[in-house]
This record gives sequence, structure tokens and C-alpha cells, in this order.
Amino acid sequence: MTSKNDILTVNSAQELAVALQTGDRRSLARAITLVESTRLADQAASEALLSAVLPRTGHAIRIGISGAPGVGKSTFIEAFGQYLTGHAKRVAVFAIDPSSRRSGGSILGDKTRMEKLSRDPNAFIRPSPAGKTLGGVARRTRESMLLAEAAGFDVVLVETVGVGQSETAVADMTDLFVLLASPGGGDDLQGIKRGVMELADLLIVTKADGDLLPAARRAAANYQMALHLMRPKHLGLAAQVLSVSSLEGTGIGEVWDRIIAIHQTLAGDGRLQRLRADQAQRWFWGEVQSMVSEAILNDATLALAATELEKAVAAGKVSPNGAARNLLGGILPSGKPK
Repeated sequence: MTSKNDILTVNSAQELAVALQTGDRRSLARAITLVESTRLADQAASEALLSAVLPRTGHAIRIGISGAPGVGKSTFIEAFGQYLTGHAKRVAVFAIDPSSRRSGGSILGDKTRMEKLSRDPNAFIRPSPAGKTLGGVARRTRESMLLAEAAGFDVVLVETVGVGQSETAVADMTDLFVLLASPGGGDDLQGIKRGVMELADLLIVTKADGDLLPAARRAAANYQMALHLMRPKHLGLAAQVLSVSSLEGTGIGEVWDRIIAIHQTLAGDGRLQRLRADQAQRWFWGEVQSMVSEAILNDATLALAATELEKAVAAGKVSPNGAARNLLGGILPSGKPK
């Protein structure tokens, strides 16, 4: 049953939803803090906020950006973001920082690394810790993206923590996936997994300036040759390779032109709508799995049973599958939801 305090909180969330429509960055920051909250008391307000803003979402171009550490992701995003704001676009950046497995702490230094963009009134940068979420993205990144769209941002960028599961995770919540690579030619080509390259809609060779310009051109040619040997992510939209200099600003406009071309093609034939619908369905089942886990951990009896079963699995006394079925029997004893 909803308490009086919960009703006040929900009403406040609805007021916040109205404030978001003005594009106020402070309201957006407050809204994201609310949906990122792990407090049970904030869940009703968070759900009310998201329900209120949902009709105003879906218009932005959602772009995932990844690459190995040191490739220049933050430098590129700042240059790219400034290019977009200079062309009357509003840009939201969600930069996911790696969390320490030991302390749980996070660097959260993206506003320092993107100092110029963070001061731009038409840009919003939100660093978030990856925490314990698999895939290297914060659990509430999807909700944060919707809030940014409701606040009137035209382009939403999601920067991942590096290479690995993060590419799959961010590709599963964005319209396009952009992979950055260093101008190292063959050596770098060997270092990028085929599966990661197959996710890319666009591959960008960074640092194409100064003494590195010839190497960047060779690397771009090598990557383009490798992509020709792979099955395209979207039929009729083979991934292209572009070179940029984030410091000099060269190639940035070409990147945006290519992104627009891909996005318009996908939107024009219905593939973008189907892509987002499929992502939403997987998001739903991901939330179901997370809520089942939370329900177990929030129930003292089930949490204790889970701990004992976990020990038994570690000791080799029971299989993980059998232990899981044993535990879920406490939630669904008859095989049907309560």
C-alpha cells in the first residue's frame, strides 16, 4: 500500500518530469540521481518519473563509443560534442567509469577529461560507475538516456569502459556503435577481436595528425580491408573506416555525416524501430532477472538459503543448476508465480 510519504515523493517526481521538459540540466542531474538510487523508498518515484517522460523519448540519435584504453575516447568525444553543439545540437554524454572490484570506488573523472565540453551550455556530461553490472555499463544507463531525450537532447553518447563485454552491452542500448582504434596498423588489427569489429557501424582511426598521419592512413586501409571480409552488421550498410584528428578537428564532420546517413537509412526502412523494440524486450527480461535476484536478497530466509547453497556449490556438493532450482522453489513452489 502506498504511504503518504510515497505519494509526496511521487508528486515530486511528476514535478521533476515537468521541469525536465524545459531542458534544465540541473533537473536532469536530479532525475538521473533518482533513477540511479538503490533505495527501495525511491523506486515508486523513479517509476512515476519514467512513466511521465516516456512519451517524450525516442527522438535522439543514440551512439555507443568504445575502444581500447589510450585510444583517445574522451578527446574524440569532446571534439565531436563541440562540433555538434556548434551545429545547434544538444549533446548528452554518459561516460561509464570502471569501479574498483576491491573498494567499489570509481574514478569518475570525465568532467575533468572533457573540460571544455562540460562548460558548454548545450552539453551534459554524466560520469557513472559501472559498479558490479556485467558488461561495463551502469545498470541505469538506459533510463538515463531516456531522461536526456525527455530533456530535449538531440544526441546521446555512451562511452564504455574499454574492451570486452562492454561492447555488446552498449551496442544493445544504442542505435549505432562506433569503435575507435589507434594508428598502429597490423599490430592493432590483431588486437581487436573479430566479434567486436562485427558490432561496429563505423570504425574511426584516431590521432591522424603530425608524425602519426601516415600510420593512421595505413591503419585505416588495413581496417577497411578486414571489414570487407566480414559480414556487414546491417544488410546494405557495410561498416566504413574514417580517420580523425581530435586535436585539429579534422574528419569530425565526416564522422557526423556518416552517422546521419546510417541512422536515416535504418529509420527509413523500419530497421531502427525494430532494433529499438528488440532492445526494449531484452531490457525487460534483464530487469526481470535483476528483480528476482533482488527479491531473493531482500528476503532474510531466501538470502540465508542462497548463502548456504552458494557454499555447497563452491564445495562441489551440488550443481549450480540444481542449487538454483532449489532456491527458486522458495519463490515459485507450485511452478507458477504467486
